[in-house]
Amino acid sequence: MQAPRTRVQRRPVHGVLLLDKPLGLSSNQALQKVKWLLRAEKAGHTGTLDPLATGVLPLCFGAATKFSQIHLDADKTYETVVRLGVKTSTADAEGEVLQTRPVTCSVGQVVEVLDEFTGPITQVPPMHSALKKDGKALYEYAREGVEVEREARHVTIHDLELLDMQLQGDAPSLRLRVTCSKGTYIRTLGEDIGEALGCGGHLTYLRRVVTGPFDVAATVTVEALEAMTPEQRVEALHPVDALLDGYEKLVLDNDNAARFLSGMRRRGDWKDTERVMVFADKPHALLGTAHTKAGELIPVRLLSPAEIGETLTQQELTEIV
Repeated sequence: MQAPRTRVQRRPVHGVLLLDKPLGLSSNQALQKVKWLLRAEKAGHTGTLDPLATGVLPLCFGAATKFSQIHLDADKTYETVVRLGVKTSTADAEGEVLQTRPVTCSVGQVVEVLDEFTGPITQVPPMHSALKKDGKALYEYAREGVEVEREARHVTIHDLELLDMQLQGDAPSLRLRVTCSKGTYIRTLGEDIGEALGCGGHLTYLRRVVTGPFDVAATVTVEALEAMTPEQRVEALHPVDALLDGYEKLVLDNDNAARFLSGMRRRGDWKDTERVMVFADKPHALLGTAHTKAGELIPVRLLSPAEIGETLTQQELTEIV
């Protein structure tokens, strides 16, 4: 007879956890794993990272989920290895080999091609991606052997640094560090670079090292989280306002804070600012986001009184520990 399953008692948890996503897990699988470890009631992530990619994945809990969309627009930095001379069906090492060609390019040609791919470029999204067409992910069509038409999209490669290269031997390759705008497909970039060099190519390694203000050096692994106590896991969370990088900070007195939290506009001597994070003075707590125009503070996204209270309690408990 099987023992009854123990139901996990969920609790309100608020903040951002910077996970070093392991190889093989989807972003959602990683999120559900950490959500279970934290026993959190509510969770979300700030955009997906391929199962075949590792690196920094910000996970949002509780009140932080209200601001996760903001992070979707953030620039990202990746380190990747492009294996030259072999084209695959998925543009990575998991796909079937479609074509092999000799690698005859020179160092000078590599430098020229990388220059061509720096700045604004257009990309056709790969079939093996989560992008949807008529409500269905492209990778689902790909699994059925169906190729659908995709519109090219405009992205920006802010920096394309050549870290290492090997043009001779059994496995010629380029190791690159790519800083890019949102929506950039690194697999497509690697494949396109290979085509431009006349030999084709696919990714054998992909690691996200920076996303927005978050660096992989500040991440924690699933294994490290598993080894922590429940209190230490909560301590590993960054505050909710970590997602509001680049926002102007504005602090309201108690009377104005209460009115702002009820959705009312406030008047003051403020310059026009599109992105403002608003705090109460005492106790010092994030209330939400706003913008200021013509001397008015206009609410955009507000936390609930319950979320604010739980965040303050969590903060106090963490300080005690």
